[in-house]
Amino acid sequence: MKKVTGLGGVFFKCEDPQKMNDWYAKNLGLEAGEYGATFKWCELDHPSVKGATAWCTFPRDSEYFNPSVKPFMINYRVENLVALVEELKKDNVTIVDEISEYDYGKFIHVLDPEGNIIELWEPIGDLE
Repeated sequence: MKKVTGLGGVFFKCEDPQKMNDWYAKNLGLEAGEYGATFKWCELDHPSVKGATAWCTFPRDSEYFNPSVKPFMINYRVENLVALVEELKKDNVTIVDEISEYDYGKFIHVLDPEGNIIELWEPIGDLE
């Protein structure tokens, strides 16, 4: 079973998210809106298959990364999240929450051996 198919996003905490967003916009041309920045792309071998990778700042006191105490979270794109979660459970991987479903995909959070929070995302359809 194919597991991770790509990078879905990079998220990190900072003291002043707006100041950080402004710095990235001014110095690196990374324009971020309310939900951060989105890098749109298509698969090299299948150009009709489109996707997106997110970049977003969070306030230092955000609880979204809990129970991890690390100031970052990486989101990985996956195929068949339900089957993957069953495999992870068999390997005693710490599953933080239940699968959540939205219009744009399914999500779940797990912890790696060092307590880093990982967001797993099974996208639904092309992201344009």
